[in-house]
Amino acid sequence: MPLPRPPVSRPAAPPATPWHWGHLWLAPHRLAFFTGVLLLMASGLWWAAVQLDRLSGALGLSYAVSPTLTHAAVMVLGFMPLFFAGFLFTAGPKWLGVAGPEARDITPALALQALGWLLWLAGAHTHVALAAAGAFTASLGLALQFGRFWQLWWRSPATDRVHATVVAVGGTLGALCTAGLGVALLLGAGPVALALVHTALWGFVVATYVAVAHRMIPFFTSGVLPMIEVWRPFWVLWLMLGAVVLEIASVWLMVLGWGEGTAWRLLRGALELGLGGVLVWLAWVWGLVQSLKVRLLAMLHVGFVWFGLSLLLSGASQWLLAAGGVPTLGLGALHALTMGFLGSILLAMVTRVACGHSGRALVADATVWGLFWCLQAAVLLRIAGTLPQAGGGWLLAAALLWAGTVLVWGGRLLNWFGRRRPDGRPG
Repeated sequence: MPLPRPPVSRPAAPPATPWHWGHLWLAPHRLAFFTGVLLLMASGLWWAAVQLDRLSGALGLSYAVSPTLTHAAVMVLGFMPLFFAGFLFTAGPKWLGVAGPEARDITPALALQALGWLLWLAGAHTHVALAAAGAFTASLGLALQFGRFWQLWWRSPATDRVHATVVAVGGTLGALCTAGLGVALLLGAGPVALALVHTALWGFVVATYVAVAHRMIPFFTSGVLPMIEVWRPFWVLWLMLGAVVLEIASVWLMVLGWGEGTAWRLLRGALELGLGGVLVWLAWVWGLVQSLKVRLLAMLHVGFVWFGLSLLLSGASQWLLAAGGVPTLGLGALHALTMGFLGSILLAMVTRVACGHSGRALVADATVWGLFWCLQAAVLLRIAGTLPQAGGGWLLAAALLWAGTVLVWGGRLLNWFGRRRPDGRPG
């Protein structure tokens, strides 16, 4: 008769460390991501409340600033630069071969931006001057953030600073657009204010995403899937930045009244369709199908596909408009870009950095994976809401799903950032 096997001893899980505010200053990404998550959650709840009030009138909201402009500005320039700070002062110094700043060094920049955008949201319902003051405050914080990044760039001995240069130039443009937003608001120039936000969307936010995607997606993929080579020729980066230039030019041609002619719409549509097709092909070449085996990697690749799809939708919209169609797909293309591309990559990259720098496994667990697909559903609902005869219920459903996703995801990260690493390592 065989003897019973002794019980298998398993290593005990490390005890959870207590949550403390001081832990936010242990590393730059902790403080930056914490601030970004708070503003992301606040803006998501605010937009859901606006959509609920539009549909039901239950909240009786009044507006001193157009809710469309308010929404566009806080979604483009509010939380995004705060997440950029967490990444740039963690990975950026490694790119540039220099020592990075401490969390306390970037605290004023982060605090000014958070304060500025909270004032912006408050002023949107109370007084234009308060909203403008919020924009000026945020622009100062953004200028401080990228002033420090330029210092790292200047001290760098690295021979390849292309990606860092794109990011630094984009951040400078973002600070200028944010300040210009405040000026335009005070002057009552609504179309110019919205054009400045769209300029920042493409020239700052999308340009930064493009630089990071070109540098990091092939690198991450080859690290997890060795059969995929690191393939990132610089013509791919220039092509994506060409799309950025095209969209910024289109924004200002519309402001000047020159962007509605049939010839321009046909040309713009052809360029967008061509660029979108190349980007979808690039997603395939970078290992889209192979990445589906690894959740965290798949999130990056699926997010990148939305970039190509957004340009394809925009190009189709321009051709339909040239043929006398209804301007609906353009707004769908915008949200494919912002919610699909920017939102998906944000969720994937911040999760990756948060796991890797908090002593946790570098994986997307069931919770994150489920939240990612909730986000994809929100994108589809928002695009559906732009179609003819779509009621406000579609927009409310998209806003509620977006808000619910960021609340669950953000709440989890807020809990992580206030605790020490469970493996006992610094950071």
